[in-house]
Amino acid sequence: MRDSSKARVVTAVMLTGFVFAATSHAQTAEERSAGTTPATSTSLFAVEPTTAPRFELGPVVQQPGGPPPTPRHTGIKAMAKGLVKDFTYLPSRENLLWAAVGGGLALAVHPADDDVNRKLVGNSTAENIFKAGEILGELGPLLGSASIVYATGRLRDAPRVSHVGMDLIQSLAMAEVLTQALKYSTRRERPDHSGRNSFPSGHAADTFAFATALERHLGWRYAVPAYVFSSYVAISRLPANRHWLSDAVFGASVGIIAGRTVTSHEASPYPVAVTPVPGGVAIIYSRIQ
Repeated sequence: MRDSSKARVVTAVMLTGFVFAATSHAQTAEERSAGTTPATSTSLFAVEPTTAPRFELGPVVQQPGGPPPTPRHTGIKAMAKGLVKDFTYLPSRENLLWAAVGGGLALAVHPADDDVNRKLVGNSTAENIFKAGEILGELGPLLGSASIVYATGRLRDAPRVSHVGMDLIQSLAMAEVLTQALKYSTRRERPDHSGRNSFPSGHAADTFAFATALERHLGWRYAVPAYVFSSYVAISRLPANRHWLSDAVFGASVGIIAGRTVTSHEASPYPVAVTPVPGGVAIIYSRIQ
């Protein structure tokens, strides 16, 4: 594969992690200086041509997301009940669209799976750069971090802190359930022939679920590094010869769906939305200043 083709393929998996960060500065200077204004929507993928009719997307997001409201109870029992309830929110039009976006990207890069792995596996530079991703992106460290946040909030009687930890734990749990169900349904063989549970990447799903829940509570200032880290972990599975590129791409979408499902059904709508437009889909971000 030529270097330019390789760059385009690697960019596809990075896109899922960075596309949200780009939207945080989408408002114009005039909108920022106007003070408190109605929520505005910025489409990253819908381009308005000068000669073609304008497509009206409608009020996809009618008010800014903001952090989810803190529940009355954040104990273990409430967390378990909340997780069970969260699964009832999985069947939704928007989750279907996110799955379609992830599936489309995975299909787009699938023809390059073999070439990308041949370039990265055995490449000492790539292996050294991405070696840490295998350990840092495992469920253990992620769940441990979320549990520390949760325990800190509970011990200090800080419901907002324990709520963050609770949503992180629930997002990881949902990502794992979805990932394992897909792994044992698709039965795709791993590149190193160690098993038939390659698709999708669990590392990608878990880290993107973590980052998505974190963004909901802390905003983009803290979430952008989390999405960068998620992208790093997702790519790290390729030099390790444990996953194909398409596994990582779709794993990222699974994580986004899990993180969104746990947090977006609460009182304030999620600030990022996917909506169909003529010829494809648009990712839209709304905020208020």
